[in-house]
Amino acid sequence: MLQIQNLYKVFNKNTVNENKIFSGLNLSVNEGEFITIIGSNGAGKSTLLNMIAGTIPADDGSIVLQDNEITKLAEYKCNKFIGRVFQDPSKGTSPSMNILENMSMAYNKGKKFGLGFGVDKKNIPYFKKILSSLELGLEDKLYTQVGLLSGGQRQALSLIMTAMANPKLLLLDEHTAALDPKTSEKIIEITKNIVHEKGITTLMVTHNLNHAIKLGNRLIMFHQGEIILDVSGEEKRQFTINKLLKCFENNKEEDLISDRALFS
Repeated sequence: MLQIQNLYKVFNKNTVNENKIFSGLNLSVNEGEFITIIGSNGAGKSTLLNMIAGTIPADDGSIVLQDNEITKLAEYKCNKFIGRVFQDPSKGTSPSMNILENMSMAYNKGKKFGLGFGVDKKNIPYFKKILSSLELGLEDKLYTQVGLLSGGQRQALSLIMTAMANPKLLLLDEHTAALDPKTSEKIIEITKNIVHEKGITTLMVTHNLNHAIKLGNRLIMFHQGEIILDVSGEEKRQFTINKLLKCFENNKEEDLISDRALFS
């Protein structure tokens, strides 16, 4: 479904601040997989998602999504078939527009339309049904400006809006990191339900080891631009945080697991 071959990326090349992220990275993702991604700071997790989405260009290598070469595709073109939810809840919605207007934009994504109204009131029952599944009371706030919602409500709305477009690939970049623990767990539950119901191929970057182990059917760990752990299926289901830490107890380099991850 997603094939990444021989991927290279260097920031600030040929300067004293040169930072080599990837040196021939290879990754194969099967359709329908839900992959959680962990790793040390600067390991390349978010950079990989940005390169897949067309936000950051690759220096060399190939990124192929469903037999379509997207390595050099502009970000706005990638957005037609890739959905993203960011760490910052404000990035996935338009704060000056209300919930109904935001959902109408998401509903119309990729569709052809003329000079008619962007908001079709016939869709309101459908939108309310989707929002009610979140159990956040948003179905009763359709005319509330999104900028007035809490961070958790906005992130939940971002997830719903992203899923409405039926993306081929969903990229989640630490999408619960800015939320309090209770809200974070709610967003994780919503994430799990959406991915399961839609069957969306998903890559989720997280610093929360519990989330990384509990969610998805495959876990990948990055360090210095390389994949140093890749477990899936029954092996992943048997994984625990203690097993994860034991994989690196003899490592002499900097800590692979940060305090932030351990105590999330």
